[in-house]
This record gives sequence, structure tokens and C-alpha cells, in this order.
Amino acid sequence: MIPASRPRLIVLYVVVAALLLGLGTRVWYLQVRTGTAYLAQANAERVRQVIQPPVRGPIVDDTGAPMVDSHSALVVSVSMPTLWKQSDGGAAVLSRLGRLLHIRHRRIQREVRLCTAGVSQPCWPGSPYQPIPVAENVPPRIGLQVLENQRLYQGVTAAVQPVTRYHQPISTDLAQTLGYLQPITASELKREGLPVTGFSSVDLVGQAGLELQYDRELRGTPGATRLAVNAAGQVTGTVSAVKPQPGDYLVTSINSAIQQDTEVALAGAVQRGQFAGNPVGKGGAAVVMTTTGRVLALASYPTYNPSVWTGGISTAEFGHLFSTHGGEPILNRATQGQYAPGSTWKVTSVAAAVAAGFPLNGTYQCPAAVNVGGRSYVNDGSPSLGAMSFYTALVVSCDTVFYNLAFQIYLRDHPRANDVRSPRAPVQEMQKMELAWGFGRATGVDLPAENPGSVPTRSWLYYLWKDNAHQGQNWCKYGKANGSYVQQIEWDDCRSGNIWTAGQAVIASIGQGYVSVTPLQLARAYAALANGGTLYSPRIGEALISPAGQVVGRITPPVAGHLPVAKSTLAYIRHALAGVVTSGTAAGTFGGFPLGKVCVAGKTGTAQVSGNQSTSVFASFAPCDHPKYVVVMMIPNSGFGAQVSGPAVRQIWDGIYGLEGHKAALPGGVLPGLPHLDRAGQLVPPAGFGPAAARPGQAGAASRRRRHP
Repeated sequence: MIPASRPRLIVLYVVVAALLLGLGTRVWYLQVRTGTAYLAQANAERVRQVIQPPVRGPIVDDTGAPMVDSHSALVVSVSMPTLWKQSDGGAAVLSRLGRLLHIRHRRIQREVRLCTAGVSQPCWPGSPYQPIPVAENVPPRIGLQVLENQRLYQGVTAAVQPVTRYHQPISTDLAQTLGYLQPITASELKREGLPVTGFSSVDLVGQAGLELQYDRELRGTPGATRLAVNAAGQVTGTVSAVKPQPGDYLVTSINSAIQQDTEVALAGAVQRGQFAGNPVGKGGAAVVMTTTGRVLALASYPTYNPSVWTGGISTAEFGHLFSTHGGEPILNRATQGQYAPGSTWKVTSVAAAVAAGFPLNGTYQCPAAVNVGGRSYVNDGSPSLGAMSFYTALVVSCDTVFYNLAFQIYLRDHPRANDVRSPRAPVQEMQKMELAWGFGRATGVDLPAENPGSVPTRSWLYYLWKDNAHQGQNWCKYGKANGSYVQQIEWDDCRSGNIWTAGQAVIASIGQGYVSVTPLQLARAYAALANGGTLYSPRIGEALISPAGQVVGRITPPVAGHLPVAKSTLAYIRHALAGVVTSGTAAGTFGGFPLGKVCVAGKTGTAQVSGNQSTSVFASFAPCDHPKYVVVMMIPNSGFGAQVSGPAVRQIWDGIYGLEGHKAALPGGVLPGLPHLDRAGQLVPPAGFGPAAARPGQAGAASRRRRHP
């Protein structure tokens, strides 16, 4: 060996050794360190998982009659990733499929495009990797054509899937409460830990109402079958199989007959208000509930058919649902509408006055007007009625009695705190009572969205001024001392919007000014008055029943608090409200009503709104001595409570007890028990209660099928 070559050989040996060492390390890493993972991956490539869709649980009324359920249907769907791989982007396949299904080519193209920025409805809001349904309830012969001609219909499948069905007319009457379903998004899949099933009907989630509130219980659990396949893709056996688990039945406390009667009465009242010359009024709400917090009816007008969401809602339909001009049918006015309660609020003012030391059995003056802070507050045009008790003040609804009480309490209620400089300012005495009755906060009803209303505390006033003086409505910028009426108000609010004035205090005592409530809040407050002081968090769901017939869980309205009012005071107020119906402001409304059979107590409310007609309110409970039920109606921009809402509430009481020509929804005022599953797997109504009969004007309404988008 030449001596000069020796260093080169050493270098060569080192390089070879390094290569061998690297190779050995890599072999060790692949076979030892990660061998198990690669083995699992190799095995997985020989196993195919097939997801089996569950049937979504139905939503039923208190007798077990379905409001929303599912049925099996043949659905044709399109896989867009497969079509995108074709040279024309799948245009020929979609055109061919449209002719087969008798669907216009333009429509089918719009339905399969993805909902992205700038894309109007109809479009596909779900994942692009999910099959997009384009037709359901397809005849078997068409399904066979699709399956047997995959060369012509690449990316198109036909499969039997569970499809949601809305029963009419109850689903339209209860549309906002039931909610609707939409395709699950990628973020929702990740959050819920769900698989993409490949079945469009399963990859849906509730987006509003009960469908959203009880989505997990209704959804069920998909099944999964793991199949062993060979290199050619042929199935050689079953590795494991888990059957799909259907969703639970959601039994609600909604009584279909009462719900339909309530919707008819509400719609009639709104329309009568419009015919009487109140064209601006477009909606209203009504609530029927037990005095223990169970909701029997939740009506919001205008309503809509929830099947509008199926098949890709159009831009026009979407706009109509959210249009204020069309009355915003999507809005659940019973839980989201916020209106001044008017004189129905006076029950809290009586309780606050007694708590402040005014004698329950004292006498109080009812002048024609009261001067407060240089402004005259009149008794709604009525003359002076002299001295009277709280009983009479409620029966005849004397405003000036409450103005005087509120002003006297105002004068001694931390007067230095009325110039509100901090959100920590003390709550006024009357507003403490109003908050204790559950106003100014959400009721906690089992629906995903509700508004809290407003109780004008000093803290509330501070934030209102802070958010709007120099921002928001920007009173200081747009207000003018000598401008329009609105500009003058803004000018005053800029300078003194944070001051709790005597005028605000007295107007709030009769449920006007800054006071606002939802119909459900007012109903639960009257339920607490009627039951002796227990404030419940309302519940629409009553029970969850498994597909096997077992009661998974009962849903009981939880106690949210107790009114800080003596039992004797509550009894006094209840007695006065019975007098409202027999000899007070609602006597004409209930003239001829068989009060001897069912005694109804109630309070009218007429809340004045600047620039509009008054909000008509009527709150009631029955029977007077042992109240079981509460009925409340609120219709903004409509007129007097005794003339608009009152007659409609009377109509609802007739429907409940069957006293004036209606068939009784609750004979004897007795609620049905819980329905149960029979041996055939059918939900059976409790003894004595069959399927709800069609209501007047709605006979023969058939169930309408809808398909998911």
C-alpha cells in the first residue's frame, strides 16, 4: 500500500462506518421504535369503517303526539370532491342528474355550492366533504338508476336515510320554540367529537329552540361496522360492529290543543288591532303555563313553517324571516320580545309600597293628576276618584295612587345617590322588589336564547348613559337644545342622562318608561303571585324517554327564588285581581263568561309608547281560589289591554276549560300524565288523552314532510 493512500482509506472507512451506523439506526427506528404504529397503519389499510346513522329522537307534546319526528326515505346525495376531480367540475353529471330528478340545472347547481362570503342562499352550509342531499323521498326506480349507472352518475349516491318530518299545524304554531336543524360544521364536529357519517341526515345539529337545547339527547349515537378487506378491496369479514343508538324521545309539556288555540287567539287579536287602524303593529306573544313553572303554550306571531329551512333556504325566504318589515317571524317574541308591562306591573308596586311601610289596609288618594318635578302626571284622563284602598286602586287601575307612592319612596330613598357616578350606586327600594319578582334577568327557560328585559336601577341607568352619551347613540353629538323632539331628548340625556329623576321613578311604578319585560317573565311572575310566592325557572321539556321505553330523566322546573312578600299581601293582591274581572277594568271583557264555573283573576295593562299605539297587555290566572294556570298576552302598538289582549285571553281560557263552545283541552283542568311506549315501540298517550283534535279552522291539516338541507 502506498503510504500516501492510507489517510484516504481511513476517511473512506469512517464514511462507510457512518453510513452503516445511520442505516442501522434507521432500521432500528422503523422496526423497533415505530414498528407497532406502522403495523397498526398497515392493518388499518385492510380495514374499512362504515358509519351507520341513528334516528334522531322525536319531539312530542304532553300526550305523546309527535310535533317533530323522523321517517325513512330514499335520499339522493352528491359528493362534490368526486365531481371536482372531473374535467368539467362535474357539470355534466349534475345536468344529467337534474334531468333524472326533474330538477332545473340552475337550482341543483345553487344547492350544491358552498356557503361562503358573498354566496347567497340557497347554498350548502356544511362541510364540503359531506354528501350534499339534492332530493329525498325518491322513487326506488330512480335510486336504482343512479346506483346501476355509476359511470354516468359518478359521485352520486342513493341511500335510505332518516328524514325529519314536521307535523302540521302544530310545528308552524310552535316554530320558534321547536327550532331547526342545519348541517354540522367542521368546528362543531371537532367540539362534539363526532364522526362524519357520510349521511347528510345525521350530520345535522340543532341551531335554535328545543332542537339546539336538547341536541345531544335527541341526536343519538351513530353505529360503526369495521370490515376486513383484501388488497383488491373485497370484504373478507367483519372485525367489529356497534349498532346505532336512536336518540331519546323529548316529551314536552306543550299541549297541542292549547298551543293551537293560543296561536289562533293571538293572531286574531293582532289582526283586529290592524283592522282598527294600527297598521304598524305586526306581532305579539302569549304564554300559557302552570303555576309550578311548566309551559303549556308559547305563541309568537307572526310565525312560519320551519320546513322553509330545508333544501337550501332562498335569499328571499331568509330575508323574510329576519325582516322587521315582515314582522321578523324568526323572533320568539314570548322569550325575546321586550315590552312595557303597563298596569300589570302594579302588583309589584303594591308589594314594594307595603315593604316600604305603607299599610296594606290603608287609604290612598286618587286625584286626576299629580305634579312631580314641575310636570303633571294624569290618571289616564280619569277624574279624581277620591280616597281608596289598594284593592280599589288595582281594580280601577288608578295611576295617581302609584305615582304618589313612588314619589314618596323616591324622596327618602338615598337621594344623594340619584346623581349616578358609579355602577356601584345602591338599588332603589321599588326596583329591589321588581328584581325579586324575577324581572331584569333571564328566566332560565330551557331555550338557548332569551332577553332579560330591563329594570331601571341606578346601575342600569349609569351604563345606559355611559354607553350612549359620547358613543352608541351619541346623545352629546346629535342632541340639540332647539332641534326636533328626539334631538331635544338627546340634548337632555347628554347633560343629565345619568340622573335618576322623580319623573322616572313615578312612571316606572306603573310599568312604563325604561321598564320592559318579556311575556314569559310576566307569566312566571304572575305564577309566583298565584302560587303563594315561589318563583320557578320555566321548563318546556318534561321528560326524556329512551327508545326502549325507559324514562331517562324527568325535567322539573327548578325553584329560582321566593317573593319577599308576606302570604297575606299576596292573597290580598290575588283577591283584588279577581275583582278586576268582576267589577274593574276587565269586567266588560269577561261579561257573560261563566266565572261561576271557573273564576278568572287578571290585570289589564295599557302601556303608552311615544309615537305609536299603546302596548296591550293582559295577565291572568285561574281558578281564583286554587290557581293552576296562568295566561299572559302582550301585543305592542295595538291599543288597550281590555280591548285587544283581554278578549283573546278569554278565548284561551275557554279553550282550556271548554266553557263557551270550545272542546276542553284539559277537561276538568287536569293535566295528562306521562305517555309511554307500548310493546310495538309506539308512544301511547296517557289514559283519557288521545291525539289532539284539530282546532277550529284547521281541521284536516296533514303532516308535511321536510328534507334536510
